[in-house]
Amino acid sequence: MSEHQHGYSPHKDAHLRRLKRVEGQVRGIARMVEEDKYCIDVLTQVSAVTGALQNLALALLEEHMGSCVVDAAKAGDEEAKEKVAEASAAIARLVRS
Repeated sequence: MSEHQHGYSPHKDAHLRRLKRVEGQVRGIARMVEEDKYCIDVLTQVSAVTGALQNLALALLEEHMGSCVVDAAKAGDEEAKEKVAEASAAIARLVRS
């Protein structure tokens, strides 16, 4: 029995590398605060992390739309409506963040 593949599965390794890089950046920001670094330098790093996470979110959303939503739309049942609603809610959360 095969496990369900998510839209991001083909790019899982790349996403994990990106997340590890972000994790390192966040630890670096904590270190900067501990060391009382200049506010603007800390904010610059926060902005970089925010951008990296937004790029990841957009990639995941694109992959979700291209696989999960498309597959549900092909099925044409209630699942399609649910997947579109999920995607719309995810887009709304991204826009508000």
